[in-house]
Amino acid sequence: MSRAWNNQTSHASDGRDENSEGDSLRMIPAWSIVLAVCVFALSMWWFNHGPVPMHRRPGSLPMHLIMGYTTGTALASYALLVGYVSRDVKRRNMPAALWMLIVVIMPGGIGAVVYFLLRQPTLIRCPNCTTELTAGVHFCPQCRFQVAPVCGQCFRGIQITDAYCPQCGHDVSEDHAPARLRAYSDS
Repeated sequence: MSRAWNNQTSHASDGRDENSEGDSLRMIPAWSIVLAVCVFALSMWWFNHGPVPMHRRPGSLPMHLIMGYTTGTALASYALLVGYVSRDVKRRNMPAALWMLIVVIMPGGIGAVVYFLLRQPTLIRCPNCTTELTAGVHFCPQCRFQVAPVCGQCFRGIQITDAYCPQCGHDVSEDHAPARLRAYSDS
């Protein structure tokens, strides 16, 4: 039921559904995945065969393997994070060059934390007039098109499958919801 609602709103925006959970890996670009694999492999090589001296003492090989693995995993994860931010910043209509500089330059991942704290909400398009809207709105401010189901009494957002409003207890079936919203809840 709600799946059909999600499909309708996602196709209305631009034909792609980047907000669904199954597509979250698509937010990581291919260059970032290749960079992460290369960084991990380079880290493993560096700690096991590179200029770091290989001690011939018993027990030193496991330590080199552990150091290479942990360093490689941390750096590869950071490369994937930078790739995710590079796509997410464009999706949210934020200045890409500025945020990429902040994420890459600030040490210890602080730039990524700042980005996730200050990023703007995703935008959707009104299916009726194509005005850009923040994801939490229920009505388009330009054409009054209802983009999400609301309670007819308190006008707070509800789930499309709710029989009663979770805030005020109003019987939602008494409301005269638009046919496009009613069609999904009746099936």
